[in-house]
Amino acid sequence: MSIDFVPFFVSLKLSLFTTIILLLICFPLALLFAFRKFRFKSIIESLISLPLILPPTIIGFYLLLFLSPRGFIGSFLENIFNIRLVFSFAGIVIASCIYSFPFMLQPLKNGLEGVDKNIIEASYTLGKGRITTFFKAILPNMIKDIYSGIVMTFAHTMGEFGVILMIGGNIPGQTRVASIAIYDKVEQLDYKFANIYSLILIFMSIFILISLNILKSKKFGGKSSDRN
Repeated sequence: MSIDFVPFFVSLKLSLFTTIILLLICFPLALLFAFRKFRFKSIIESLISLPLILPPTIIGFYLLLFLSPRGFIGSFLENIFNIRLVFSFAGIVIASCIYSFPFMLQPLKNGLEGVDKNIIEASYTLGKGRITTFFKAILPNMIKDIYSGIVMTFAHTMGEFGVILMIGGNIPGQTRVASIAIYDKVEQLDYKFANIYSLILIFMSIFILISLNILKSKKFGGKSSDRN
């Protein structure tokens, strides 16, 4: 029996899509939570952080209820747009984004809150607008936090199991990610291939982290200021 590398490519694709989508979504939200005060802010932040403590099967179960053809969202999408999210790659992307949401949002929010306010005020004093201040004063001083959010989200998605299985099932080439492929081999008592798949996933994760660290040191090493 040959090694099936497709689940690993599905995991990489899922992690990449999830990381990019969450980076685009969480940056505006991080700006809102870091620099604005509004009612129920602490309650909303607590709700957003729920995936950090809730078992993935609970999140997967309720997402399945909402996104299935019998759920409100699922039935609306299927009846109006003929889109079915459960047992599809699009469905596991949505599930992964929800499950990994705090892993991207929290580092970005912490990074924005950690930027020296004197730098921001100095930029405004020099007549710079909000956009220029963001790109010239704020962004360069939170590169490490952006990197942390990307790494944490990507790594967290690579290891997802429960949420993916609940929403996507185990469809070869579509929703069967590496963690589910390993689970399949264990269920079949094929510990040899379960071990091989596990080692491949470990080495892939190490390679990705090392590559990101090298990229960080070469591209961003001199652009992040120390916070004392």
